[in-house]
Amino acid sequence: MGKAGRNLKNALLSQQSRLKTKQKISHAAQVAEQKSARNSKGHFPSKTAKGKEKATASSGPRPTVPFHPWDKIMLIGEGNFSFARSLVLDPPAVLQDLPPNNITATAYDSEEECYSKYPESKEIVSFIRSKGVEVIFGVDGTRLEKHSKLKGRRWDRIVWNFPHAGKGISDQDRNILSNQLLILAFLRSAAHMLHRGPAPSAFVSKKKKITDDEDEGVSGEAQNTNDDDSQLVSAVNTTKTRGTVLITLRNVIPYTEWDVPRLAKSPPSLKASGNPPNPQYTLLRSFRFHRNIWKGYEHRMTKGERAHGTGTTGEGGEDRTWEFYLKDEFPAG
Repeated sequence: MGKAGRNLKNALLSQQSRLKTKQKISHAAQVAEQKSARNSKGHFPSKTAKGKEKATASSGPRPTVPFHPWDKIMLIGEGNFSFARSLVLDPPAVLQDLPPNNITATAYDSEEECYSKYPESKEIVSFIRSKGVEVIFGVDGTRLEKHSKLKGRRWDRIVWNFPHAGKGISDQDRNILSNQLLILAFLRSAAHMLHRGPAPSAFVSKKKKITDDEDEGVSGEAQNTNDDDSQLVSAVNTTKTRGTVLITLRNVIPYTEWDVPRLAKSPPSLKASGNPPNPQYTLLRSFRFHRNIWKGYEHRMTKGERAHGTGTTGEGGEDRTWEFYLKDEFPAG
């Protein structure tokens, strides 16, 4: 392994250590706060109070749809291509006019490997191709700019739902590290493929307070606190802005320990490595990823049909999407 690779791994391992310490402190503070609340009240919230909380949650904001009907969208690591199908077969109302030929759906596997891993994918691919979706196999998400069919092109949205290195490493720290390296390489590659333009801004509704559905962890940056599809689209300026990268993960350990927002905003520096630094991104917004609004979408594991191919992505928590744009224009090449 070269010096640059060792430096990067050391930086990521140091980052992991700091994150674990921070999480332990945060957990201890939460436990202390809960104990204090129980001691002061003498009891837990009543069933009536819990019922009210559930009623409030159920009447909360509508799911975020992070696309516009004029966007050019590239999907990375599509697995069985069911997310691409959901964009053209029965998409949310705001995307009814999205042209299928605006979508480029890619998979890391070859066509033969894909159909072998995910038997249902052959029929799905045939369907989306018939609608006009561009399907490309053998695409490495860390070397997008090198692929002959992608070179020199630009997209408004580059989407990777549930990325995973798929190396089957049992040691959790090494597994986290391998996926952090994957994310960093993806973010560097995607920077070459994003549409150029002014920095985007998320629409902020002054009538709504920040909820658990939106903008968790966003601080000092653009915030979108509105989950209503129609209001969000109507507020958007149709002027082409800088493209964005969307990464969706299960918001629960071990995926939270990948620390994706920090990797995007403050990538580890490689001092004296001779390599250019990783591009810096700005967090536009984060929001809960509601699988149910993407009709027919089925998450699949990197290993294919193992464990029925359903992809257990962590117990508890939620699916969450982080959306980033380049902090500065990235040089061509």
